[in-house]
This record gives sequence, structure tokens and C-alpha cells, in this order.
Amino acid sequence: MKIKYLLDEEEIPKKWYNVAADMPTPLKPPLNPGTLKPLTAQDMEAIFPKALIQQEMSTERWIDIPEEVREILKLWRPTPLYRAASLEKALKTPAKIYYKYEGVSPAGSHKPNTAIPQAYYNMKEGIERLATETGAGQWGSALSLATCLFGLQCTVYMVRSSFDSKPYRKSAMRVWGAECLSSPSDRTNFGRQIREKMPDTPGSLGIAISEAVEDAASHDNT
Repeated sequence: MKIKYLLDEEEIPKKWYNVAADMPTPLKPPLNPGTLKPLTAQDMEAIFPKALIQQEMSTERWIDIPEEVREILKLWRPTPLYRAASLEKALKTPAKIYYKYEGVSPAGSHKPNTAIPQAYYNMKEGIERLATETGAGQWGSALSLATCLFGLQCTVYMVRSSFDSKPYRKSAMRVWGAECLSSPSDRTNFGRQIREKMPDTPGSLGIAISEAVEDAASHDNT
């Protein structure tokens, strides 16, 4: 029985598949939180690079993956596909169960697969620093890796409970050159307001996102 499957490096995809092209009905557009009207490209330019906004709104089925992105992804891709034979046996099922193992990436998860292109497109448009949130630290680690590879700065607002309980993720981000802050922080207006009202809060992903958005929207280079 074959357990492990590996693609050849040259078989790494050259295009991303956009599921929006095959949706039976178009997705409803996200709403501007201020006007409650559908978001426009201009609304998103304060926190996203133009190339990613175009992809977000695209209905093209295939989107080319930049060669620079593919070359970095080759550092750990293709990732192995495994057959879970022992699980099949334990479940006494005739089904064949497979899983894709993404833990071979430097950040230990699948998240660099999107962090790398996001950092790339920001770099191409002259952005110098990325601000983001992270809960348990996986996304923060992935973006810290990506910004390190493209020579960008990175500020990560990490939910306070995870900041305190997961020191190694915090250390990984800092090894890759990122600034990792406990959220709510005293860096943003929103963070300071939360700290004043709820000094003992463990934080939340919503608070961390709000801090990252405020940071990005209030700095031209971010």
C-alpha cells in the first residue's frame, strides 16, 4: 500500500484557482462598516495593495502566480500527501482517507501559502511595513516569515492570552524580525480605550484586528 505521495518540484501550480468563477450565483459583496454600502476598491486601498484588491474582486478562473512567489514556495513545497491507513483500520471503514501535511513549512502551518504572496504584492507596491493580527500565533508567524523574506517590517498584534501562554510563537516572530505586541496594546487609540475600560481583558481576535486595521490605515507606509 502506498502511504506517501510527492509531486515533483516542477509540478508546483503556476496559477491560483478562483472559485468565484464557478459559483452558481455571485457572492454578496462585503459592506463598508461606515456606510453599510457595498465596499468599493477605493474603500479597501487604505489597508490592501491594489493587486490583492483586484484579485478579491476578480471573476477570472485562473490567476497567475508570480515567479518570485513560486521560487520561495519551493523552499518547502510540494508538501506531502499521506494516506491515513491506520485511521482507516481503526475506523473499520472501506473508505480511503488522505490528508495533506503542511507542517513542513518554516512556520509550521499552511498559512505561509497566502502570507508569501500577500507580502510580495505589498512589497511590489512600495509598502514598507505590514500590520496584522494573530490569535494563537500561526498567522503572525507566517506573515513574519514572509516579510523577512521580502525585506519588509512587520507589526503583529497578538491576542493577550496567547501572547502570555505561547512564548515560542512570539519568539519565532521576533527571530524573523517582526515586532510582536500584546493586544490590546498601548500602540493604538482603540487598544488604549480597551485597556482603560477592561484592564484585565484577555484580549480577542476582534480587538487585535481592530488594532492592526487602525495601524495600517493611519500610516502611509503600512
